Amino acid sequence: MKRRVAYSVSIAALLLALPVCALAQGTGGATVTGVLKDSSGAVLPGVTVEASSPALIEKVRTAVSDEAGQ
Repeated sequence: MKRRVAYSVSIAALLLALPVCALAQGTGGATVTGVLKDSSGAVLPGVTVEASSPALIEKVRTAVSDEAGQ
């Protein structure tokens, strides 16, 4: 009987922990923000920026800066 109660409590704890684990994964991932500027401080629009990581499914993510250098 004690074993059955312990088993039931363990299963209940695992089921309660699953949503918390799923939330920790997030859906949007991390973001990188900033402003691209040259050595004089002028913003750089239209610059292609690449971020790579083995954690990314596509391995490399690319973005182009806007007119504000973001």
